[in-house]
Amino acid sequence: MLAKLAGLIWRRSKQLLVAAAVLAVLGGALSATLFDKLTAGGLTDTGAESGRAAAVLAETGQGAPNLTLLVTTPDGVDEAGTARAGSQLTQRLSGEPHVKDVSSYWSAGKSPQLRSEDGKQALVVATIAGDETAVGKRLDALLPRYEGEHDGLEVTAGGYAMFQKESAKLSQEDATKGEMITFPVTLVILVLIFGSIVSALLPLIVAFFAMLVGMGVMWLLASVTDLSVFAMSVVTLLGLGLAIDYCLLMVNRYREELRSASPEEALRTTMVTAGRTVSFSAITVAVVLAGLLFFPLQAVRSLAYGGMITALLSAVAALTVLPALFVALGPRVEKGRVLRKRGANSTDGTESGFWHRLAVFVMRRPVPVATLALAFLLLLGAPALGMKLGMPDERSMPGDSQSRQVATAIREGFGSAEVNALQVVAEKTPKDNDDVDAYATGLSRLPHAGRVDTATGSYVDGERVTPGTEQHQRFSIGDGTYFSVVPSSAAADTATDLVGEVRSLQAPFETLVGGTAAVNEDTTQSLSDRLPYALGAVAIAMIVLLFLLTGSVLLPLLALALSGLSLTATFGALVWIFQEGHFASLLGDFTVTGTITSIVPVMLFALSFGLAMDYQVFMLARIREEYERTGSGTAAVAMGLERIGRMVTAAAVLISIVFLAFLVSGITFVKAYGVGLPLAVLMDATIIRGALLPAAMRLGGQAMWWAPGPLRRLHARFGISESGGTVAAAPSADTSKQHQLM
Repeated sequence: MLAKLAGLIWRRSKQLLVAAAVLAVLGGALSATLFDKLTAGGLTDTGAESGRAAAVLAETGQGAPNLTLLVTTPDGVDEAGTARAGSQLTQRLSGEPHVKDVSSYWSAGKSPQLRSEDGKQALVVATIAGDETAVGKRLDALLPRYEGEHDGLEVTAGGYAMFQKESAKLSQEDATKGEMITFPVTLVILVLIFGSIVSALLPLIVAFFAMLVGMGVMWLLASVTDLSVFAMSVVTLLGLGLAIDYCLLMVNRYREELRSASPEEALRTTMVTAGRTVSFSAITVAVVLAGLLFFPLQAVRSLAYGGMITALLSAVAALTVLPALFVALGPRVEKGRVLRKRGANSTDGTESGFWHRLAVFVMRRPVPVATLALAFLLLLGAPALGMKLGMPDERSMPGDSQSRQVATAIREGFGSAEVNALQVVAEKTPKDNDDVDAYATGLSRLPHAGRVDTATGSYVDGERVTPGTEQHQRFSIGDGTYFSVVPSSAAADTATDLVGEVRSLQAPFETLVGGTAAVNEDTTQSLSDRLPYALGAVAIAMIVLLFLLTGSVLLPLLALALSGLSLTATFGALVWIFQEGHFASLLGDFTVTGTITSIVPVMLFALSFGLAMDYQVFMLARIREEYERTGSGTAAVAMGLERIGRMVTAAAVLISIVFLAFLVSGITFVKAYGVGLPLAVLMDATIIRGALLPAAMRLGGQAMWWAPGPLRRLHARFGISESGGTVAAAPSADTSKQHQLM
């Protein structure tokens, strides 16, 4: 099939390039408005108990507070003019459409929790109704009318809605900034790799095409389903990295073939060898990312959709646009040479390059080398044993973020826990309210409960301190009631402990516990519950795919194990840097919260494991080709690594540089990608490929290529061979002796 495609491209290269240009322009035009169609959230499990509680409240026009106005005045919040202006501000906000449950220091009986300790600041707390996208648009309409100076009051907006708005905008800026940084740096490195400006430009041209078309496809997808803005910066940079990787492999093989064949024959050979590897690699990455569909979070699913589309489009571009450019350029592919041309690799099995020598060295000492490599990786990954998961809040934003500044002011100046209140929803409650009163009393006795508000009044320490008033009637929702349970302190741990206490308390009616702390706990638990299913599905798919590539039963298991090991350093670094705070000053001086954002390990696992399997495919495909040619497992490893090692190393360096662009982000959990992904890729390109792979294959010997008879016949019929041949026979005694390395 790929040989036929090569022939078609050779005959129709100009038409294909014109069609590609049209698609790129169309994709670029659609992508101009892509971010307007993306949602700002997607970090929570809406199907969990806390999500169902939020949905019930939203249907009745209620909800958790998501807008906080920090009011500052030099005269003090109790001064007559200030009190009058504050009351007017509260009333005006109450009259806004889609704004519910407005409460302030002046309207809530001068509650001390809504007044700063120095008396210079007060809070106005409200709920903007609607889903995350609607809330963002309504906030945009409100801010110009409420922020700034009003009747002597300085008003600053904060809260979760502001956090989502700022993080979405920053994510879009980060994606653009990352692309602007990585393109020129990548071009310089490609010139160093190929020695030719034209050859170096080819991967970037193809990557740019794939990105534009991919963004256009994402625009179409966003028109029919919700996609999270948090996944898009990852998707765009992943597309850039994968397209460059695939083109690197194709360009290197094409130039290699040109040394001994005509351009047409070189193109055909490149397509049926490197092209086959690229196709298989893209399918592998897409399958790994498909594992993210097991998770209910919209941001995680968005990465799955975008990543699968990106991987497949990158491969399609490398297999169509790039070969068409080969045909159009002809011998000019070497134009603009700035470095001396390297000599051709030999084909007689006597390679003496770095990777060949390293493989031979390792295979002569497999046990000590494997032991040292394993110990090193496990040492780097040891901090991961203490990983604590949490959800992102304003502390993950940069220091100049408005939502973070407001949250910091509240945390330091108020000690208020109002914004961390839990919402306990009872959809059906008795008419006489006795059970409501008894349950509210029980809630207020919980160790970490500060105050409970509901339709029957306010409760503290097991006593009703305020009878039900007109203001309390807002807690009645249809045939039911909800309870606002304010934690005893503003500390995040207090709210988390309170969630467990509320859920352990027996209620006289069915309840749903919601609120920020409950959302955080439910989301983390949901990710943990779905992880085994995702891992199992991905492992089975990888074993099947790698068997089709190698014809071996053991090699797929080895590839899975090695790819998993490459992640140890990633998760160890996540904990050591982002949870414990080491090197924080070198990475933008982010705030250390003592937790890792829950979605980060999940997304990092999928991306890192996908890329690790990507490089495993690159290596195993070339080793397989050498094995079919020589029949010797040890010689195949040494010669395969020599032939592919330089390009895989270059690909790893390039994609690592692409992912380092995440470090420019001001969002802490986005920075984590800039550390974790390059580490995983570089560990795979060095420790795994240089030490553990050759050591393991030497220890396994010819058995690494074993498969039972029925599976051998299955592979002979359906298997994917890099060179299109069949499984090599066991080497003869003479062949084994000829290729003996040990």
